[in-house]
Amino acid sequence: LVTYVTKTGRNEIKIGITAAKKVGCAVKRNRSRRLIKAAYTLLEPKLKKGYHIVFVARALTPNVKMQQVYKAMEKHLCAAGILEK
Repeated sequence: LVTYVTKTGRNEIKIGITAAKKVGCAVKRNRSRRLIKAAYTLLEPKLKKGYHIVFVARALTPNVKMQQVYKAMEKHLCAAGILEK
């Protein structure tokens, strides 16, 4: 999982999720997006407002469990400084 974060002047959070053809066939790409959405849903209440976030699935994303995606996402957002503790 790769995470890109940019600050905006608005009081909202917008996200984008992408999975390239390198991830695999359509089924694997859709599974990757579903995993990322599920992990984000759990983290959303803890996030600071005013950011645009883009999540990029990598080749191993469809082969892991949602908890691993959640931990990676939590680590990236904490490093970016937008995860409230």
